[in-house]
This record gives sequence, structure tokens and C-alpha cells, in this order.
Amino acid sequence: MNADVTTLPNYAVELKGLTKTYQASGKSEAKKALIDVDLAIPRGSVFGLLGPNGAGKSTMINILAGLVNKTSGSARIWDLDINSDTRQARAAIGVVPQELNVDPFFTPRELLELQAGLYGVPPRERQSDEILAALGLSDKANAYARTLSGGMRRRLMVAKAMVHNPPVLVLDEPTAGVDIELRQQLWAHVRELNANGTTVLLTTHYLEEAEELCDQIAIINHGRVIACDTTPALLARLDNKSLAIVLAEDLQQIPDSLTTFNIDHPEPRKLVFHYRASESAVSGILDAVSAANLKIADVTTDQSDLEDIFLQLTRGAHDEGAH
Repeated sequence: MNADVTTLPNYAVELKGLTKTYQASGKSEAKKALIDVDLAIPRGSVFGLLGPNGAGKSTMINILAGLVNKTSGSARIWDLDINSDTRQARAAIGVVPQELNVDPFFTPRELLELQAGLYGVPPRERQSDEILAALGLSDKANAYARTLSGGMRRRLMVAKAMVHNPPVLVLDEPTAGVDIELRQQLWAHVRELNANGTTVLLTTHYLEEAEELCDQIAIINHGRVIACDTTPALLARLDNKSLAIVLAEDLQQIPDSLTTFNIDHPEPRKLVFHYRASESAVSGILDAVSAANLKIADVTTDQSDLEDIFLQLTRGAHDEGAH
């Protein structure tokens, strides 16, 4: 987008009170897929949307893509309302679905040209070859799509979503089922797209992926956003760490000098210290153990990651819902 920065919206996507209820049909009851969702995705960010299966992630994306009608609330893409500015809002977003729906009898270049035509991009403004090059597919531009590996097809799906140069790109589980090397390649492409100004909304089951790529993360569960914060702030929510020390000899009881610590003695030769990373340093614990004349054979530390936060938050939300 070549617009003056002063005219660009602060938020690439903004949802207010977004609700979706699937009506009852046959034997199935009405289902609330999204409940009063408020979300503001800053322009230029890589934003992660996490949640278990059935949490509402796909429904949210399908509403943004124009594939599902919302029940109530509002949704704006690039400050364009998806109902009153439907055409422009859809032009502002590119969606890469989970499914690899690539026509096997077209070449990558043909697929991009076709997609650009569907979006009304004039031939002189199309950038098919540039997009293929950016995604490492130049040497396969004229090969039948059916001959491409799974990883190449995944990249081709990203290329298709970029043909109309949307400022917002949605990647729905982009690395599901791909190997580690390809995942790293796709991460590199996401960073490059973002560095060039594209706002990326990423849904993923891989917490490591969100931790690695995302500036901000929202966690959705049972149709509600249960957490939304910067990635470092979310990680800081679980500031708790533990330090396990294996001693060289059996220990009958914990020395008095160590009783000020939050400490477990699960095995004769093992001490486990629980502490807050923001308040205690490992060196202080080790110094105290040495001062108590205990010989250390081994030390291991455990730090919270997004997986812990995710489980804690979703478990908490589930428990609340159960009461």
C-alpha cells in the first residue's frame, strides 16, 4: 500500500461485540461460536490467535473473509466495515486456508494470474513473477501444481492470497503437518512479508510458532477471548520457575538456612526450589545451597512458556464455565 502513513488506520482489523450463533437444525442445538468478541489488531503487527479446536478461530476468519455472516457486532478490515464496505473490505484481506486447495492442472503462474483476474487486478498491475520469486517458487512457475511438494503447495497458497496486494494477510494454521525445515522457511517468509508492511494474523496450534513470530497474542476458548496481550506480557503472567538440584549425597532433612525458600524435598538427594524469576536469581539459591555445605551433582531449571499459559487460561475458563 502506497498511501500516506498519516491516512493509514491504527488497526488492521477491529472487532467489536462480534457474535455468531449457528441456528439449531435437526437434532443439533443452536451453537454460539463467537460471544461478544472485542479485538483490535495493530497495523504492521504479527498477531497470533490461539485456541483449541472448536474455540471459534475458524468462524472468526470466515466472517472476515466473507464466507460466514455474523449474528451481531461489527468487524472492520483496514477501517472498512465488512457489511457497508463489503467489496473494499474483502480487497484489503488475503486468507490462506488450512486446506491445500490447489488445482493440479494449472501451473503456479497460471493460478496466480487467474486469482488476480478474480480480484480484478489489471494485467499491467499484476506481480505474479515477483510474488513467486518472493516465495521461492520461480523455478516451478511453469510446472503443473500436482508435481509440487506439500511445502511448495503451502507456499503457493500464500502466493495466491497475495495477488491483490492486501495489507492484511490471514494465515490459518500455515505450518500444520509440515516438517521442521519447511516450518522455518515459512516463518522466514512471514517475517519478510511483515517487514514489508503486511499485517499478519496467524492462527496456530503450535505455541512455539506464536512465541517465535507474534508481537501480540489473543487466546480464544468457547467463543470468548480469554486473554489478549503482548507476547512478553503473556509469558510474564507465569513468572514462576523451579530449580531442581540433585545432591551428591543423601539429605535427611532440609538445613535451617534453606527453610526461608519455597522448597520441596521429594527424594533423598533432590531439592526443588520454587521462585519468581522477577524476584530471585538462580545464583542466590546456589550460593545458599553451597553455604549449607551441600555438594551439588546436577541442576535443572524449568521456565514457563506459552504452553503453560495456554493450559492455565483455558483450564481456568473451562472451570468457570463448569460452575
